[in-house]
Amino acid sequence: MPSVVVNGGSVVYEILGDSGELVVLTPGGRFGMDIPGLRPLAEALVAGGYRVLLWDRPNCGASDVQFYGQSESHMRAETLHGLLTALDTGPVVLAGGSGGARDSMLTTILYPELVSKLVLWNIVGGIYGTFNLGAHYVLPSLQVARGLGVAGLPRMREWRELIAANPKNEQRLLALDRDEFVKLSLRWLNAYVSKPGQTVPGVDDDLFDRITVPTLIIRGGAHDLDHPKRTSLEVSCLIAGSTLIDPPWPEDAWERAVEDRAQKKVDRYNLFDTWVLAAPPILSFLDG
Repeated sequence: MPSVVVNGGSVVYEILGDSGELVVLTPGGRFGMDIPGLRPLAEALVAGGYRVLLWDRPNCGASDVQFYGQSESHMRAETLHGLLTALDTGPVVLAGGSGGARDSMLTTILYPELVSKLVLWNIVGGIYGTFNLGAHYVLPSLQVARGLGVAGLPRMREWRELIAANPKNEQRLLALDRDEFVKLSLRWLNAYVSKPGQTVPGVDDDLFDRITVPTLIIRGGAHDLDHPKRTSLEVSCLIAGSTLIDPPWPEDAWERAVEDRAQKKVDRYNLFDTWVLAAPPILSFLDG
């Protein structure tokens, strides 16, 4: 895979399609671009006449691990700015779900000149969803670093998987300064503490008036605790002129995927398997 060095770290990417406007497609969590369910959506967008850029964000897939910035999403936004600038893409469509939605929103807020249109779904918010992010992505490594130092990080399953995908990551983890890593982790954790005036964790509500491009929002499921319906409705109010639509997948798709993942029922739902169903409404929106 080709890569670009941004802020001292290698960022791996792939571009699908030969012509058409470029869509940057970003998944959630710390999943890389090879997560099942993402490529079918990308291929459907390519079939609809667009090019699609898939990328491994820092701390995802085969890219280098990196630790800087106000929050992990701020770091990803800065990284995407560097990637798109290096590729000289001009304005692009940003499309993302879950954590990828947050990364896409923040990139649009911080670097509006990069973005022509914005597509969002599975937006994380609410007490459960926000606390769950901090508990899952920040606390484990913070606790290990405090107890064992950075030498304990490569022993953790999450970082072992990234080392397997990119062996350089082991030395990058071991080279971290323990005290600075703890300080940064506390700052990243603070972004996931629910605060008045922050519908999206780590992003002040008053910054959303910087998003002026056409925006499509796919509403969260009725009982989805990770991506609440209420959060997507609130974000639609914060982004003036945005278009809000009902999800093209079952209302309980995420709950079923979480249950199947917990029970290891791999023959049914993957977390992102239903995302391909969003291709028709996304293409309709992009075609204008």
